[in-house]
Amino acid sequence: MQIPSFISPLLRIVRSFYFLTGVGFLVWMLVFDANDLGKQLDIYRKWQDLRAEKQYYLDNIEVVKKDRAELMSSPALLEKFARERYLMKRPGEDLFILVPEEEK
Repeated sequence: MQIPSFISPLLRIVRSFYFLTGVGFLVWMLVFDANDLGKQLDIYRKWQDLRAEKQYYLDNIEVVKKDRAELMSSPALLEKFARERYLMKRPGEDLFILVPEEEK
């Protein structure tokens, strides 16, 4: 059987020691290594999630700074905030907390 002329140089390259070593190295790095392709993709996804989480917290920091500046500027707002959030009361006052009933 006659091998076509354009395949003969390709076969010589594929059988080359350097080509086989390179292919073996690539297979090892992509599949068997401790930092294989699957782990790299997992690490990349985790990095993307952490970047999104970082942006979320940076946005929340700005909101909290704005709220804090607003609260510290007015004693009436500060008292309202303390009463609503932390259920604080003045001496001699009674505090009633209404909890909505859970639906079944």
